Amino acid sequence: MRLELMVRLIGMIFFSALGWLLADFLGKKTGLIDTPSYIRYILSLILAGAALGLLTTPWLILRPFRWFRGQIKQIPVRHLLAGVLGLAIGLVISLPFSFALSRLPTPWGTVTLLISSLLFGSLGVAVLVIREEDLMGIIGSRFSKEILSRPNSRSVLLDTSVIIDGRIADISQTGFIEGTMLVPRFILDELQYIADSPDTLRRNRGRRGLDMLNKLQKESIVPIRITDMDVEDIKDADGKLVKLAKTLRCPIVTNDYNLNRVAELQGVRVLNINELANAVKAVYLPGESLRIHILQEGKEPGQGVGYLDDGTMVVVENGRQYIGSSTNIVVTRVLQTVAGRMIFAHPEEKGS
Repeated sequence: MRLELMVRLIGMIFFSALGWLLADFLGKKTGLIDTPSYIRYILSLILAGAALGLLTTPWLILRPFRWFRGQIKQIPVRHLLAGVLGLAIGLVISLPFSFALSRLPTPWGTVTLLISSLLFGSLGVAVLVIREEDLMGIIGSRFSKEILSRPNSRSVLLDTSVIIDGRIADISQTGFIEGTMLVPRFILDELQYIADSPDTLRRNRGRRGLDMLNKLQKESIVPIRITDMDVEDIKDADGKLVKLAKTLRCPIVTNDYNLNRVAELQGVRVLNINELANAVKAVYLPGESLRIHILQEGKEPGQGVGYLDDGTMVVVENGRQYIGSSTNIVVTRVLQTVAGRMIFAHPEEKGS
């Protein structure tokens, strides 16, 4: 609002000055400059110019500027970078030709000099924009080397599933992740696409992911950055993420089993949240006792099922009679499965 008021005031002064100059010019042309009505004439044009400037300046300056800014924001940073570099290189290459062409007789020297600059500048922009992916790959590789060469500094890429899952927010608060968490723009676009889904479950998952990303940006002690780096020759987000991780030589944080396997096959390091959660669960050995609340029946006759605080399933043989209550149990064996760890136990004997 202050900017618009300032622009209006500047426009009012500028158009008032134009009105004054116009009145002076017309007064000299019509011979009114030496007459008593000249003052009224010049004041009228000054006031008309002030009113015109006050009303029209935002339309003449702010609206085009905001439109131009909106268009610039829609262009990916990599396109702008490639275009600017291409223009600079093209103009540098045109310098020897410009020097030779400037010696031609007027007006050919000026015309050919302008054409030469436009031609080489446009050629430079076109070439680097077309080869933009290679350029970004080189820059990304150099950037990655610089990051990895610093002590205690590295980046990790977050995928869609781990953002929606939300546990990364708590993990980032513990200090186990160092460096910078990178969220590629195509991952953000995928979250937005899921959040706009007509399916209620998918829509809620997408919105949860956007909320978690906002929470990470506000509360995480680890820097998080949205990056415009992309891989245009690959369509799916998982493929883009793996290729980008290879380019930057940084790990992917995920809890997606399929992405985990694909990344490992291509030599990309994966930090799997599910594997981390399983690794930090409490370890119970056969013969150890613990107390658990039994919630439901098991698959086999007489079994009762309860859960530890970390979500580990505990199957209690002959535990059906204790459903709805807490009881002491003795661990008999621990089974590690793809889904996680399971504990088998039996009720502790009275008096033992």
